[in-house]
Amino acid sequence: MLLCAWLQLCFCLWRSCPAGVQAGHSEGGRDQLGQAGLGQSSLLCAGAFKRLLVGGRVKMPVIWWEGLGLDLVPPYQVTAHWEKFMAALGPGKETKKAQADFVKSAVKDVCYGPDSLREFTQWRVRMISEELVASGGTQVHEADVPKRPQETTATYKPRARLMSLKRPDDVPLNLPSTKRACNSPSAQMEGGPSGPDSSQPALQLEPLHFLQCHSRNNSPQDLKTQLWACAFEPAWEEGHSGATSQTVATCGGEAVCVIDCQTGIVLHKYKAPGEEFFSVAWTALTVVTQAGHKKRWNVLAAAGLRGLVRLLHVRAGFCCGVIRAHKKAIATLCFSPIHETHLFTASYDKRIILWDIGVPNRDYEFQASQLLTLDSTSIPLRLCPVAPCPDAYLLAGCEGGCCCWDVRLDQPQKRRVCEVEFVFSAGSQAPGRRVDGLAFVNEDVVASKGSGLGTICLWSWSQTWAGRGSQSPVAVVVLAQLQWSSTDLAYFSLSTCPEKGVVLCGDEEGSVWIYDVEHILKQPPPQLAAPQAPVQILKWPQPLALGQPVTKTMVNTVVANSALTYLTALTDSNIIAVWRRC
Repeated sequence: MLLCAWLQLCFCLWRSCPAGVQAGHSEGGRDQLGQAGLGQSSLLCAGAFKRLLVGGRVKMPVIWWEGLGLDLVPPYQVTAHWEKFMAALGPGKETKKAQADFVKSAVKDVCYGPDSLREFTQWRVRMISEELVASGGTQVHEADVPKRPQETTATYKPRARLMSLKRPDDVPLNLPSTKRACNSPSAQMEGGPSGPDSSQPALQLEPLHFLQCHSRNNSPQDLKTQLWACAFEPAWEEGHSGATSQTVATCGGEAVCVIDCQTGIVLHKYKAPGEEFFSVAWTALTVVTQAGHKKRWNVLAAAGLRGLVRLLHVRAGFCCGVIRAHKKAIATLCFSPIHETHLFTASYDKRIILWDIGVPNRDYEFQASQLLTLDSTSIPLRLCPVAPCPDAYLLAGCEGGCCCWDVRLDQPQKRRVCEVEFVFSAGSQAPGRRVDGLAFVNEDVVASKGSGLGTICLWSWSQTWAGRGSQSPVAVVVLAQLQWSSTDLAYFSLSTCPEKGVVLCGDEEGSVWIYDVEHILKQPPPQLAAPQAPVQILKWPQPLALGQPVTKTMVNTVVANSALTYLTALTDSNIIAVWRRC
């Protein structure tokens, strides 16, 4: 039975992979995207299954088996669904139709594992359900399900140390030099201030996983790799614009990892030797298959030191396009929320370029074209399409301040300068000061941050834009100040969770600051005069590293999925911390 299940799985994965992979095109100069899991990794991708089958022998790759894991669907979940289904059905009604309805219901309602493996988990749920029905609901054989170790440790693939353009190397890291990060059984979470209203309940979050998956040369002693950016994959459900899944992409060094936050499994890993990845971004494209059917699949863009944008088809397992975007390093990139194929890239050459990556052809190849070039007077660090009009204006946090460009494509100029520069007053960001954090909290409120100020500024886009006149720079209309770390170190990126009205930011002590902006903006103006405390501060849990705690690190970026069920923090010490909402 196990061999039969494995053959069916191989066939399903081979059949679902793109034509280019089935034809072996992934070997023609394209970089492979590996499957990884539980401290090991393999470069076996979907295209390799065909070659295994054609060769006449099925040779089970143990590493890939553990990475994908047939235990992605625990039988007890199907059993629980059976009990609930039969209780609602009532006694004496276990007809063949009812049993068939149960199988359909289980496939639809039992969800587990990452969205990228949804087809496989649905197939596995069907197998377990049919076995349960055949046994009369008395047993589900778990012998066919390989078990994985309970403890998630991570030693993966290499990276290279970030040497320039970022934070200085002489900042001490308070930890032993030859340790390895792993789950800490005694990891503690400490709550911070509860905000201006003590009755405001704090979010209940617990540390779930600590992963060390960007190591140089797979070394467990690598606690120096700096991790810079992460982004949650868009959800697969139709009609949920802006919704994200529990799958997150992370980048640092020469690797990009795709991680399932629920299980802590590194689902995929992409490595580009000699690269230093600084930024990742997702988009959801609608493509037409060879059979003429429309299909949606998510594309991950990754960029960094070499000025190249790599377009990764994560589910198929290969890099399907490279854009030679800039001659200097790319600091950040983002997709337009309106046009799924429009990609902004911001570089250390002081330019922002808008690309149309297009829709891939039947060989899953992209043909990108350049639409606009935006010139900046300083290096752009963060990009943020203006929420109420993302197809008209683009905000950027730069080394020299905050700027805005007109990005409307119906205008004749293809090269444009900054239209408006924004300045901050009364203790906020001064003119010419670095803005290294920038994001919209909702359709109007913008959160921005500079270093050495100890505050995060909340300001109104609509009020600021309405009062701009013909002069530049323009003073922003400040709504509130948020209390933050007074560190002089730069490049701690903030993020927002618009559905929940939450702002998140890491600091130099490894803490995560959480602000309830909706609650803060309801306060009367006299209370808003003083910096508002966070609703909670998640203290660094000090995970174990080869038996000793990692006592201190810096959280470069922290991002939550749209439902705020998972929170991912990336550090300066090659550790990814995943928190789960209780």
